[in-house]
Amino acid sequence: MNLMEQPGKGCPAPDFCLPDSDGKRVCLKDLEGQWVVLYFYPKDNTSGCTLEAVHFSAHIQAFKSFNTVVLGVSPDSERSHCNFRDRHDLKVTLLSDPERGVLEKYGVWVMKKMVGREYPGVERSTFLIDPHGIVSAVWRRVRVRGHVGEVLDVLKKQAE
Repeated sequence: MNLMEQPGKGCPAPDFCLPDSDGKRVCLKDLEGQWVVLYFYPKDNTSGCTLEAVHFSAHIQAFKSFNTVVLGVSPDSERSHCNFRDRHDLKVTLLSDPERGVLEKYGVWVMKKMVGREYPGVERSTFLIDPHGIVSAVWRRVRVRGHVGEVLDVLKKQAE
């Protein structure tokens, strides 16, 4: 397991190309000129991950008004993402990273602890990437409640 440091504020965002829930490849370089909210989450259809995706989806028009794309990344399969999206009527783009290459590039594939047991997994994190591909804000160990509002507030301040 590669425990790379994640890119910090002011650093170029590592490029990537991943399939979305319909198998279409989404590449960061193709989104140049737009803001990108790149959020990493552990698993489709779990309570916290569902709540986060639903909250981002509920505010998708506000993000779009700032020329912003919202991308959620987990190690789940494209099929799992498709089912997750359809089950919850999600408006965000979900990207599949089963090989964990992008998770590792962004430093969010980490050792986690629960009930005294250590295991590798996704640390819920969000990166705000500016239209030039530079990381402008980072949230680690995200608590879902209120998070989308925080991201939107920072985006509003930086995009104006």
